Amino acid sequence: MNAVSRRKIEMGMRALEFSRAHPDADAGYAVAAAKLEQLVARAAEAATAQRDGIVDVRAASARKAELRRTMLSVHIAHLAQVGREAGGEEHELGKTFRPKPGKLSYLGFRTEAGRMAAEAEAHREVLVRHGLAASVLEEFAQRLEEFDAAVALGNAGRTAHRGATEELKVVAGGIVRAVRVMDGRNRQRFAGDQQLLAQWISATTVLGRPRPSPAGIPQEPGELGPGGTGSPPPSGDVRPAA
Repeated sequence: MNAVSRRKIEMGMRALEFSRAHPDADAGYAVAAAKLEQLVARAAEAATAQRDGIVDVRAASARKAELRRTMLSVHIAHLAQVGREAGGEEHELGKTFRPKPGKLSYLGFRTEAGRMAAEAEAHREVLVRHGLAASVLEEFAQRLEEFDAAVALGNAGRTAHRGATEELKVVAGGIVRAVRVMDGRNRQRFAGDQQLLAQWISATTVLGRPRPSPAGIPQEPGELGPGGTGSPPPSGDVRPAA
């Protein structure tokens, strides 16, 4: 998850917890609080989709690597040896399976391996006479299909991850806006209770890395100060970082 989006969403979760702990009967506030709750739920769903996308991409990558190793060591190696033997009968077959697809990208490997499978199938009769195991060729075709499935899984995972990442950015922005709407009412509610007001300010501070501030230039409210404490500004000038 994008760090900026994550910090905003975490802020929204804290604000929601505070709101639940300190409910308000005001109708407008209830609307804003309900919207915040919906946005936090959307963020959780998008975060799950993002993680699932990463899992699929990693699983696909591992599967492609495994299949390539297997096809190189078993199927392509077998075809290369049989092709050399068959080269005496059909000269071109001695060179057909010589390339080293293992040194290519996954796309290049799939293209080259597919070409070899097609050539082997086209010359099956000759190759069988020189030791081609039909079961190896058939399994080679199956492994290529599995490789294609792994590629599709990886592509879908990347698409899902990108979509979820964009969704998280949108939701994070919505959370910030919802909290800003709630902020005015809470400042009114807790104007006479500095402890609760400070808790609200703390809950709605978007945390981040400490940044030094030039002497005499105040930081934006809610940002971490030079000491990295993240404490809110004095009560007379407190505003949520959201």
